[in-house]
Amino acid sequence: MSTSTRHRHIPASGPRRAIATVCLSGTLEDKLAAAAAAGFDGVEIFENDLVASPLSPAQVREHCADLGLTIDLYQPFRDFEAVPPELLTANLRRAAHKFDLMEQLGADTVLVCSSVSPSAVDDDDLAAEQLHALASLAAERGLRVAYEALAWGRFVNTYDHSWEIVRRADHPALGLCLDSFHILSRGSDPAGIRDLPGEKLFFLQLADAPRLEMDVLQWSRHHRLFPGQGVFDLPAFVGHVLAAGYGGPLSLEVFNDVFRQADPERAAVDAMRSLLALQERVETAAPERVPVLDLPAAPDLAGHAFTELAVDEVSGPQVSRALAALGFTHTGQHRSKPVQLWQQGGARVLLNAAPPRGTSPGGAAVCALAVESADPARSARRAETLLAPVLPRTRGADEADLSAIAAPDGTSVFFCRTGADDATSWLSDFTPTGAAPGAGAGLTGTDHVALTQPFDHFDEAALFYRAVLGLEPEPVTEFAAPFGLIRSRAVADPSHEVRIALSVALLRRGEWAPGVPDPQHVAFATDDAIASARAMRALGAPVLEIPDNYYDDLDARLAPPADLLAAIREYSVLYDRDEYGEFLHFYTEVLGSRVFFEVVQRIGGYAGYGAVNAPVRMAAHRRLRMVRAGGITDRALPGRTSA
Repeated sequence: MSTSTRHRHIPASGPRRAIATVCLSGTLEDKLAAAAAAGFDGVEIFENDLVASPLSPAQVREHCADLGLTIDLYQPFRDFEAVPPELLTANLRRAAHKFDLMEQLGADTVLVCSSVSPSAVDDDDLAAEQLHALASLAAERGLRVAYEALAWGRFVNTYDHSWEIVRRADHPALGLCLDSFHILSRGSDPAGIRDLPGEKLFFLQLADAPRLEMDVLQWSRHHRLFPGQGVFDLPAFVGHVLAAGYGGPLSLEVFNDVFRQADPERAAVDAMRSLLALQERVETAAPERVPVLDLPAAPDLAGHAFTELAVDEVSGPQVSRALAALGFTHTGQHRSKPVQLWQQGGARVLLNAAPPRGTSPGGAAVCALAVESADPARSARRAETLLAPVLPRTRGADEADLSAIAAPDGTSVFFCRTGADDATSWLSDFTPTGAAPGAGAGLTGTDHVALTQPFDHFDEAALFYRAVLGLEPEPVTEFAAPFGLIRSRAVADPSHEVRIALSVALLRRGEWAPGVPDPQHVAFATDDAIASARAMRALGAPVLEIPDNYYDDLDARLAPPADLLAAIREYSVLYDRDEYGEFLHFYTEVLGSRVFFEVVQRIGGYAGYGAVNAPVRMAAHRRLRMVRAGGITDRALPGRTSA
């Protein structure tokens, strides 16, 4: 009896799910183990992976069976059709060898890519005739040929053209392989797929991608993404394919330089999460086409419940002083843990003096964020179904039972409902300090939490928050920072009550400057940024000073009213404006080496994050670090000095 290494509960309803070995890093054995552990039903064996494996095809078949995997496709078979007779003879001989191999593998379908050979000619009838001959050879073995139009195929590069050749060939063992990248990258309309006969759709390969203006071959080979990480409308695409009657697996074929160097088990989990989330979106768009997936719907979110910072004996007092100067009050102490609760309006910050293992001495970090969920239990079930790591928690008697999961960067994510009159509220875990809330500084809540991501996991993080929390990704922005290019992408719920801003440095090399490792910040909302800045200055808040050059340029670019310009200049408030509204925001200095706070005011429908001002903020933080490190003096830097 075969055994399986699977250990994840994956909803079984709907189409089978497969992944091409080319998506993952490692040897063939590594890839198969990762696919099985993530819960995939089958795999596409990429020829290069088999060639480099010490396992014979028969042993690969046995190994896959032991893992609970089927081999759904063998690929690729290139440059076959529309060639001179002598080359056709060689190609048929090559095919016979591959069919022998497939029989040993137990794979019944081979992928044949449209030709890019300089020997091929533009002759659909010849291509159909030769593909008919190939299909006849395959049929003798009980095999099938899936013909795919490469987006860069020499003559056949669209799915409708490949269908015309398959139609002319008219062989039951010859059908189509539809690949979302090849179709959508060319801007082809996939709606016509609905009119294709379902029995001729032999295989479906799925990949997402960012919108890039570059050679399509390079785009394909290096920049594909898992569904939900790019810009393609894959729910509509899959809906068209299923409407045509396709009944095979949903299979991923993603060429990506990062994924192919990443831990294969982690990448396979990310891939499976993408397919589950895609299937859910297909159900929403065309519920009659896909069996209901056993995936709890994402509950509505109502805002940020709290943000938790890990601090120590050095950074803790520094962050506490900063919070007090921002108008927060230390209102509660956890009954069993060294955790303080600081509040102002609807903004809540927890300071945890038991920092996670590995935290740098004197550092502070965002270690957890909590969102207000209409149904925390359902949010947790959804997260677990979508393969989010569930974190074990130590809970004292009569303490709130909060579910926690781990985001890709290690941040804990809590689902909760806050209410002072609710015995199950997490607030009941805190003993009041007796400190009466002060006048505050006008903060009303948490606007967003900004987290820098490791380069290899930026796309994974966006998909995680999209799938698990039901947040929608916003457009990617890029800007030139003092130390290189930064990419940023926020995710938010439809009402923008929960916002998480993700950023990544696209290339970081060298240690010449004292940098801020993976900076993080919490942005608090106010209805009057200037009034808040004035109140915080009076309280001694460590507000980051912005140079006069910025305001001179701002006056030239946007010409804000003179009184507004004078006020924001006085209080180091930054400003942005778009067609929907205005944005005023200011920052504190960095606290504990990587964490700082922001105060934001949104006017009208402004939904951005002031990305145009980020390089100015980074330069100001850099200047302050250098002053404090003794590398330069205030006298050496004319202009404003920090408080």
